[in-house]
Amino acid sequence: MRPGLVLVLLVALTLDVGSQPQKNFPKESNALNWGKFSGFWYILAVATNARGFVPAPDKRKLGASVVKVHRGGHLRVVVAFSRSQGCQSQELILRKDKKKPVFRNTLKGVKGFHVLSTDYSYGLVYLRLGRAERNYKNVMLFGRQNISSFLSLREFLDTCAILKLTEEATILPKDASCAHTLLP
Repeated sequence: MRPGLVLVLLVALTLDVGSQPQKNFPKESNALNWGKFSGFWYILAVATNARGFVPAPDKRKLGASVVKVHRGGHLRVVVAFSRSQGCQSQELILRKDKKKPVFRNTLKGVKGFHVLSTDYSYGLVYLRLGRAERNYKNVMLFGRQNISSFLSLREFLDTCAILKLTEEATILPKDASCAHTLLP
């Protein structure tokens, strides 16, 4: 990691520790235009409490996701992520909840796919996974470009603080070799 990037991350994390996060969980985006949100995304940062989800630092690469809305309230999400076994991708078909702005597939262990905020150049996604008593929180920073803005990174870190995932937050290096496996 470059020294300049390390300094920026240290400043951001210092600001995060000193700031007072909101007491309430971040709200989902109710006015999301799924047509504009659909498409290819780089996964620039991730925070999770699931063990083994993020590989060792020397094996980390940018992730990628392709999101596509289908008729009938279905969302197709493909995610490619660098894991300890190499680059792996997974496809999920999620169904829209009729009462909440969330997609889920409890048979596959996806309790919720929430877009917390977006301006369609970045997206902050909260993914709840688990079955039975096991529950995992994942926050991912999506970007149309392979680099994040300071403001989107700040929002990611603030959300991690609210969800108590700050220690698990990881900014992924710019190596896009895994992400490019999903490019159309």
